[in-house]
Amino acid sequence: MHKKNIGFGFRGWMLIIYQFIAFLTFVAFTNWPMNALADLYGGQQTVSTLYTVAQVLGIATQLVLSRNIGKVKNIKVLSMILGVVSMVFALGVMLIGPGRLTLWHVVYFLESFIVSIWCTFTIGILIGQWFPRRKGTVMGIVTFAFPIGNALVSAFAGSVFSKMATLGRPDVAGGFLPYFILGCVGLVIGGVFVKDYPEQCGAYRDNDRSFTPEAAKAMMEMEIENRKTTVWTLKNTFRSGSFWCLTIPMGLLLMTSIGLMTQTVSIIGSYGYAPDSGEFGMIMLGICVVACLGSWALGVVDTKFGTRRAIIISTALMIVSGIFGVIGSFSAMLVALACLAVFMGAASNFTVSGAVQYWRLEDFPSVFACVNPVASLLSAFGPMIVAVLLFSKGFPDPSAAFIFVGICGVISVILALLFKPAKVKALDDKYRAAAGKPLDEALAGRK
Repeated sequence: MHKKNIGFGFRGWMLIIYQFIAFLTFVAFTNWPMNALADLYGGQQTVSTLYTVAQVLGIATQLVLSRNIGKVKNIKVLSMILGVVSMVFALGVMLIGPGRLTLWHVVYFLESFIVSIWCTFTIGILIGQWFPRRKGTVMGIVTFAFPIGNALVSAFAGSVFSKMATLGRPDVAGGFLPYFILGCVGLVIGGVFVKDYPEQCGAYRDNDRSFTPEAAKAMMEMEIENRKTTVWTLKNTFRSGSFWCLTIPMGLLLMTSIGLMTQTVSIIGSYGYAPDSGEFGMIMLGICVVACLGSWALGVVDTKFGTRRAIIISTALMIVSGIFGVIGSFSAMLVALACLAVFMGAASNFTVSGAVQYWRLEDFPSVFACVNPVASLLSAFGPMIVAVLLFSKGFPDPSAAFIFVGICGVISVILALLFKPAKVKALDDKYRAAAGKPLDEALAGRK
């Protein structure tokens, strides 16, 4: 027997890097245009509406896929195809200038549609299959991409607009180029080093070497076979009250964090700090550091104490952020943004970790294929709602947006407290008995 390794293993790290880069690509080519380039491409409400509609279409696609996702033989290949298509549209986003507005809108719409399915859906399934017990810690690391990406928006904006004097126009392509190259590197890493299951490339699930390779392979084959007859179908999942109590808070966390982070230029700018100023860069750097620490810490809580408790802490921080955001002073706004940073860093952890934590591994892809699109559906409206609230007075006023954050926090805390893992097990027993599958205690004691 082998000893357990506390690391993630070389191949595990390659998957983590692949997911990190995919998330960063998502931030760069969907959020940054709303945050820093909207005035060049039709205005804030136009760009955010395109993003919202694209996300809704992506969610509908994920729900269609959910009906047969357990039968897909190679999720990794599907993720690679989507990744390549995403980078093609990303190339269009960076090269099509403001003079060809309609074409840019179409390409940005398609990029927003494809990139979210690639990085949040297909790679999310791979994370769940590689790290079923350590998913919280792993997601806590890979979601560093969101605060880091938001911290880089000032550098991006500076790069885009710095050459105005010599070029006579913003250098959009030059600003995006480093992130496009990084996205392509991520695809190479995923293509070369990652498989659907760690057992397929000599690695171990959770990097746990206490299993022999033969035992690990036998477990993998049994899991693949059982997924073909999962009892957690789309209909059964949506009929579960527990599913909604867990998923709605995830969606509201994503909605408020993504919505506000696509407006950091306007929010911080309302206090007199321009996006290309040193002060703006320092504020974004501070938010990034706090968010990374928060993502890691809540990931550890997720792994050790359960996803539900991590969600309750995160949603409580939504309430605190909302309270400080309406005070009006700049120091209070910094506290609000710090709280936002913590739950933003953790928000994207939960769709993967919750589906793994409270359902069987054989049912994980089917449940995740419902959790992720529902949470994403809520988050899709974040940029549009926040943009409307932020500019409701005709100029940037963050108070209305933060009132919205606080209300979402109250709703989320209540729902998270109502969620009980034991109810998931009771339904699982009911569905398995009806399907003639054996009952066991695999879901007993989930926290």
